[in-house]
Amino acid sequence: MITRMSTLFLRTLREDPADAEVPSHQLLVRAGYIRRAAPGIYSWLPLGYRVLRNVERIVREEMDRIGAQEVHFPALLPREPYEATGRWTEYGENLFRLKDRKGGDYLLGPTHEEMFTLLVRDICSSYKSLPLALYQIQTKYRDEARPRAGILRGREFVMKDSYSFDIDDAGLEASYQRHREAYIRIFDRLGLRYVIVAAMSGAMGGSASEEFLADSEVGEDTYVRSPGGYAANVEAVTTPVPEVIPFDDALPARVEDTPDTPTIDTLVAVANERFPRADRPWTAADTLKNLVVMLRLPDGTREPLAIGLPGDREVDMKRLEAQVSPAEIEAFTEDDFKRNPALVKGYIGPGVLGTTKASGIRYVLDPRIVSGTRWITGADQHGRHVFDLTAGRDFDGEGVVEAAEIRAGDPAPDGSGPLSLARGIEMGHIFQLGRKYAEALDLKVLDQNGKLVTVTMGSYGVGVSRAVAAVAENSHDDKGLIWPRELSPADVHLVIAGKWPEVVAAAEELAAQLDTAGVRVLLDDRKASPGVKFADAELLGVPTILVVGRGVAEGTVELKDRRTGVGNEMSVAEAIETLVGLTGWAWAARLGSVSPGRETAR
Repeated sequence: MITRMSTLFLRTLREDPADAEVPSHQLLVRAGYIRRAAPGIYSWLPLGYRVLRNVERIVREEMDRIGAQEVHFPALLPREPYEATGRWTEYGENLFRLKDRKGGDYLLGPTHEEMFTLLVRDICSSYKSLPLALYQIQTKYRDEARPRAGILRGREFVMKDSYSFDIDDAGLEASYQRHREAYIRIFDRLGLRYVIVAAMSGAMGGSASEEFLADSEVGEDTYVRSPGGYAANVEAVTTPVPEVIPFDDALPARVEDTPDTPTIDTLVAVANERFPRADRPWTAADTLKNLVVMLRLPDGTREPLAIGLPGDREVDMKRLEAQVSPAEIEAFTEDDFKRNPALVKGYIGPGVLGTTKASGIRYVLDPRIVSGTRWITGADQHGRHVFDLTAGRDFDGEGVVEAAEIRAGDPAPDGSGPLSLARGIEMGHIFQLGRKYAEALDLKVLDQNGKLVTVTMGSYGVGVSRAVAAVAENSHDDKGLIWPRELSPADVHLVIAGKWPEVVAAAEELAAQLDTAGVRVLLDDRKASPGVKFADAELLGVPTILVVGRGVAEGTVELKDRRTGVGNEMSVAEAIETLVGLTGWAWAARLGSVSPGRETAR
């Protein structure tokens, strides 16, 4: 079927919308693919919805290929299953909660682990039903505090979530690997540059966890890579722990006057001026910084937490949030200091946090602070610090926390070299959930020996609507979008470059021939200038542009590659043959007979 721009429900914009911060948001709105309905909520217009459905098609084909079966749950869900797993509370303010007219509690589904588990529990009673993989493509809802970047981070979004059910851990591992391979095929076909990284399971629970991140400077996730192949989200990076240092000969701790030194920089300056070392100057790495934050628990209660870390490092709040999830991090306010008079702002030390626990505040330490390490740190008195305070002798923590920032050049945990940092958009996340949800919801089956055993589960998500934005981020230039052929709303954008009747007639005939040959044609038959038509063709991003102008009288047309901008004059017959060949390649890629090359970091 030919799509005619003269009747297409489309309006393109020449200027970026005022609220658009990133290229994908700007271009998808300007090209008339999406339109804002409310903060974090977008309507899909005809061309945009075609692209979205193409993503869904690719996901369905690859899920079906591994034997997963599609189901569809409601978005409006009852409270009880989420209460049973604790997530009614754990989700906190991110959950859309509502009541029906009878006062019953419901939610708009952010994810559907509970519903899948209950469905399988109701239907499956024997190991003979397993292994089983179910999936859905469903609209999800999360009450993001700060929705941004268009459909990259919205409050309503389309997601594919699938779940595997197995009788034992070996079965779970096999299901996990099948999904992992399916995801690689999905993201290859989407044309994304991506990396697979180790990740944390967070509130989802479970053991093994990996993320698929699309390379993008506007991504909200930071990940690391090493020359030896290590890759992880920064939240999952573990710090190589130094060797314990004997402290039999360590100098005794001593308190010194250090006036006007509430910051690490001022402390280092005064230490070098008044208490110089013989071997080298003091640096920020010699200081112990103690940061106090407030944890806001899902039930609304607040609990202080103190973190000790080397003074040359900052706390990475995303890493800390991953460690304390489902609690949220809040700043420790002036009122909080008033309620905790043992804490001396700017001069907090382990004296009130560590061994003595005089403050009553839980104190956790960075992994680098091992027994025998010696520090300059707060003496819990205004204008005073303690020197040579020795871990393991003078103070201890109540645990270890991975909350310090990761820096380029830090060693990889597996010894594979120095780390480099990059940013990405989370496109997929796969978990080995284990038995968390099955135990909470009593999902058991009879095994081969007639014994009831708890089923083990895997969870696998793909951001379907987010994929549209991620591809747009990966594939555009200063003129507009450039869609990979499998995602494009059309195979060819046919531009009628002129109003002469013979040109229009030839273009119509050519469009009909292409349509008959199975080529999806977007025909610009509007009564607009060639300049406007060419600008819209570049903005809309169909991968091939076919220009029909005065040359058609001699039997020639121009075929342009949107990515390179290179155009070639050829005969009408050659153009048809070329376009049919390109379309055939795309269909072959869909069927898995060819691999659409990729630039992929692994």
